[in-house]
Amino acid sequence: MKRIVVLLLLITGLAAVMYFQHSTGKVMAASSDGPQFTADGKLILPVGYRKWIFIGAPLTPNGLNNGKAGFPEYHNVYIQEKNLEGYQKNGVFPEGTVIVKELVLLRKGDYPDGSADSPSGRGFGEGEFNGMDVTVKDSKRFAKTNGWGFFNFGHHALPYEPTSTESPATECAGCHQAGAAKTDMTWVDFYPVLRGNN
Repeated sequence: MKRIVVLLLLITGLAAVMYFQHSTGKVMAASSDGPQFTADGKLILPVGYRKWIFIGAPLTPNGLNNGKAGFPEYHNVYIQEKNLEGYQKNGVFPEGTVIVKELVLLRKGDYPDGSADSPSGRGFGEGEFNGMDVTVKDSKRFAKTNGWGFFNFGHHALPYEPTSTESPATECAGCHQAGAAKTDMTWVDFYPVLRGNN
């Protein structure tokens, strides 16, 4: 009988914690199976994304942009395999697609442009993690921005913010609408696997 009472107390306690997290919008991490939102509409930080398909890492360093690059880090971009396959097959991403762009600083350079010598030659290398931007396809939720929501989990070292509100259209979506609307709001030119060269 005591075991049943203890078990019921544990279940009740767990249910109370889950209810509190849901009702306050506080959660620890999202499932890696698609976008997860808090009760008040914030996107929860994706988890497990480094096990997704890595599609590329564009780089626009300060050293090549007069010290004023808009995004001076590597952009390590990840997408789930099923959503990549959907795009490769149909030319559009399925509903619920999450694209993660994790920013990574350049390693300390030896030259003014930020490059450094390495065993394979002079070039650029990845340093420390420095932020995350995420896009989510949901045509109903983000109808005003061509079906995509844009989120920033911080442009700083780990840990990232646990949740993010949708970024204003002037910060991200506007640029994508102007330059990437024909390719489902994604800059496919920078990723051979999205250009069909797989």
